[in-house]
Amino acid sequence: MSWDDPGVDWAAADMVAARSTWDYDVRLPEFLGWAERVGSNLMHGADVFRWNTDKAYLVELARSGRVPVVPTVTVDDLSDLRAAVDRWGECIVKPRIGAGGRGVVIVTDDQEPVTPRPGTMLAQPLVPSVRTEGEISVFVIDGRPTSQVRKQPAPGEIRVHEQYGGATYPSTLTEEAASIAADAVAAGAAILDADLVYARIDLMRHDGVLMVSEVEVTEPGLYLDVIPDNAEPFAEAVLRRL
Repeated sequence: MSWDDPGVDWAAADMVAARSTWDYDVRLPEFLGWAERVGSNLMHGADVFRWNTDKAYLVELARSGRVPVVPTVTVDDLSDLRAAVDRWGECIVKPRIGAGGRGVVIVTDDQEPVTPRPGTMLAQPLVPSVRTEGEISVFVIDGRPTSQVRKQPAPGEIRVHEQYGGATYPSTLTEEAASIAADAVAAGAAILDADLVYARIDLMRHDGVLMVSEVEVTEPGLYLDVIPDNAEPFAEAVLRRL
């Protein structure tokens, strides 16, 4: 079902779980308004979604000291952008509210033609390993890492999404990735004082260290086309909360 389907009586459901709401970034007030209206029978809920849909949560997650995070700074103006370029050289600048790799650009100098609007962007160092090792995603359900995929960008790209030529493959869940992913979910749950039932944790290796690049609890998908076995632990987690 689509979250914006006016024919669905969400209040009649015992439990509602969002999984792949890929358009939230261009309709965020509408999406959060829907989440508020669904209320307490929406798993995770509006407050969690409000936090997770603004990628500035990565700054807060890093400050918690509980998990390694790809260095991240918010960018409100050109001075912030210059500082990021001076610090890291080649930077990734992306929308704070964004999905599917939309709006992601590489910045290598401080002559970005458009001044960022306050509260709209963030910057990170370009992690070279994304071009070779790609990105790892670990699925964490009920606090337990259950599976892992590896996502590779197309040649010349840094975005691993299929619409940009990226590909996703099943991968053996490693102890290192599982531990960091579980810690990331626990840290997010502590920050929010909320039960994070299911999440996808994206990881990249930066300066030799596996680090969190995203914590997806609003639209984690489950990559069921790649790992169909994710369906069973997800269904069990939902059933335990009914």
